[in-house]
Amino acid sequence: MAELTSAFRFQNVLNRRALICVFLGFTSGLPLFILLSLLQAWLAKSGLDVKSLGLFALVMFPYTWKFLWSPLMDRYQFGPLGRRRGWMAVTQVALFLSIGALGMLDPQTQIPAVALMASLVAFLSASQDIVIDAYRRELLPDNEQGLGSAIHVNAYRVAGMVPGALSLILADMMSWQAVFWITAAFMLPGLICTLLIKEPVLYGAPPVTIREAVVLPFSEFIARAGWKNALYVLGFIFLYKLGDSLATALATKFYLDLGFSMTQIGMVAKTTGFWASLVGGMLGGIWMFGLGINRALWIFGVVQAIAILGFSWLALVGTNTLLLALVIGFEAFGVGLGTAAFVAYIARTTDPRYTATQFALFTSLAAVPRTFINASAGYIVAQTGWFMFFNLCFLLAVPGMLMLPKIAPWKGR
Repeated sequence: MAELTSAFRFQNVLNRRALICVFLGFTSGLPLFILLSLLQAWLAKSGLDVKSLGLFALVMFPYTWKFLWSPLMDRYQFGPLGRRRGWMAVTQVALFLSIGALGMLDPQTQIPAVALMASLVAFLSASQDIVIDAYRRELLPDNEQGLGSAIHVNAYRVAGMVPGALSLILADMMSWQAVFWITAAFMLPGLICTLLIKEPVLYGAPPVTIREAVVLPFSEFIARAGWKNALYVLGFIFLYKLGDSLATALATKFYLDLGFSMTQIGMVAKTTGFWASLVGGMLGGIWMFGLGINRALWIFGVVQAIAILGFSWLALVGTNTLLLALVIGFEAFGVGLGTAAFVAYIARTTDPRYTATQFALFTSLAAVPRTFINASAGYIVAQTGWFMFFNLCFLLAVPGMLMLPKIAPWKGR
């Protein structure tokens, strides 16, 4: 039996659908990490203070409101590539151009233009996420949703290595303009993948009117178990990763304040986080075969929350390269586990007939902390210091865990 299970897992990891999840996950994550890591480092090096850096989280608002235009991607087909691939290709080309153009601006004299261009990148990135999430949900059979989500999350986090490590190292050697264009070029493998793959099989006919595209996904979600249960599900999606999201909002600034150089951050913190998240995400996907999504949310959520306290420890100790690697590694491992279970839960909660709109609704809500609450991170740090800030982030991870008995009962399927 163990040999059969291992063979089943191996087959699921190494199929064509998994490879598609790798490429699309990478191209989905790259723009977000550009905004979280590269943009933050660029502005910090230009002399922007911690409060202003925190406010720059507001450029991420499209991730929170993407469900507003997601029905358009369910209703309309863009170009000859098909409904999903057409939208993916358009957003990927636009992202390549806008990321490169962002680096051409001067953050010391053109802050409003930088904020506007960063908001455009966020809008295009959120739009790309809508269609990629819908494509993945329609591509994968139900028994591969957990592992497929884990592979997607892994590739998503691997993308963070480019702006969070490679780009920071290059910034010590060349101009920021060149760094941004080189970083933008990493969008091209995803575009090539989009041109080579096929459209997924449709679950019923697509909506024929805008009213159908807007009304039916929301009415189905509410009718499924009533208003009360719908609000409970939305509350859980909002809270489950709240603590972790806030803890990493100003991570690059935190490392710089402790005295680490840009190269140290790129070589030690980011590379350690990369391997740890890779292992965490893959183990999470494989473990979910045996645990199930419900129990995975419990176990992985505890690890994810405890990992936040590592930042508190680092804030007390200060500049210690080994401790930095250990703390970042454990945090990335925990988040890799938690995110794999969380994305699988969202996929399970989505009706295959309304993938783009419902997936966008759920992931938009999950992005609220990253956008609006994270904007307050700089002000909280200025008042409390880094140590108390991370302790607060740990406490914010608790409410989501307390909702699990209702959302994902331990003994439930």
